Amino acid sequence: MTHTLHRVGSEESLAKDYVFLIMPSTGINVEGSGPKMQRFLEKALQLGAIKVGDGKGGNHYLQGISVEEMIARVQDHAVCHVVFYDRAKAVAMMQWLREADLGLSVVCSGLLDEVHSCCREAGIERHTVEHSLGRWGRTDLLPEGGVLELNTMCGHGMVTVGLIEKMVDEVRKGRLTATEAAEKLFVPCVCGVFNTARAAEILTDLADRS
Repeated sequence: MTHTLHRVGSEESLAKDYVFLIMPSTGINVEGSGPKMQRFLEKALQLGAIKVGDGKGGNHYLQGISVEEMIARVQDHAVCHVVFYDRAKAVAMMQWLREADLGLSVVCSGLLDEVHSCCREAGIERHTVEHSLGRWGRTDLLPEGGVLELNTMCGHGMVTVGLIEKMVDEVRKGRLTATEAAEKLFVPCVCGVFNTARAAEILTDLADRS
């Protein structure tokens, strides 16, 4: 799940960021996987996921429909995501996945030690670990601090630096709350992996310091 590997921030901030991805394997279990992924998304919302998304169809904003309608449209070829801000809720999701045994590939992205302890608490063992090796090249051209933290929460780069800076300005001037601004930043994130709760905290900090 390389598009969620490159999130940056403090350990404290990233400890509030757990992304789950579920998808079928081509030529193996695609047929009939749509309803299973719908169950996955519905259960995640019940357990307190702050955002869910369909990477193939786009998040509900981009489709112009409700979250419920988006879930109902999930098809066999989908790649779905959910985001948790709370560790205990992420553990509950892992426990449900173990019991539900959907037969589909599921990946959890987050801080290595945190995800490992979540797996242990949920009664499962991780079998694969993928690490980000950081950034290469003209890193001096990258935005700094909180702006980069927000930008890297959309692994496909759809949440642009220009939009982030605009939202920081809107919060600073009192035109939007940090929560409202975070929701606007979520809109272009096709997969739905943008953590709006964490983003609101970062936006508040950026607005206070600018």
